[in-house]
Amino acid sequence: MTPVSWQRTEGALIVLGALPLAVLTQNGWPLWVWPLVLLAPDLGAAGYLAGPRVGAFTYNLMHLYGAGLLLALLGVVSGLPVLIALGAVWLVHVGADRAMGYGLKQGTGFHDTHLGRIGQADR
Repeated sequence: MTPVSWQRTEGALIVLGALPLAVLTQNGWPLWVWPLVLLAPDLGAAGYLAGPRVGAFTYNLMHLYGAGLLLALLGVVSGLPVLIALGAVWLVHVGADRAMGYGLKQGTGFHDTHLGRIGQADR
């Protein structure tokens, strides 16, 4: 397996571990909340309005496994299951992105990631 394959496999395993944690700790969220919470890390892409370097920074900041893990840990320490669920959903989002081949962004543009170029090839 290549390093990219390993990282994609790791992403899938994170999803498989974090999704049950989110479901068990979310405390009855209505169904409409799930897509909002699941897509929240993509708000980091708004940084691209200020250019590719800023966009890559804000996108990457919102797509770190460690951020979701720290949020979930804060929930454990504080006894707030909602924070555990939010952190777990964050991990699900990032893991799914990695499993599908969407990596951390390079400063050169949105389509350049640490897992390779995504999207349509340049014409």
